[in-house]
Amino acid sequence: MDVAAMTTNDWLGVFFALVSAIGMVVVYFMVFRPSNKEKFEAHGTMAMDDEDPIKLGDK
Repeated sequence: MDVAAMTTNDWLGVFFALVSAIGMVVVYFMVFRPSNKEKFEAHGTMAMDDEDPIKLGDK
């Protein structure tokens, strides 16, 4: 790898790839940690909850 020949776009790509990889590791650690299991399972059906239905009007 020729570090001297790397352009600004190359360095930005390396930076964002490293930030993304570190962010994924942090998120995986949070999700798979046993102490967070109850908190994530409580939100598991959030997308399917229909507490406030959408009113479409009179038909």
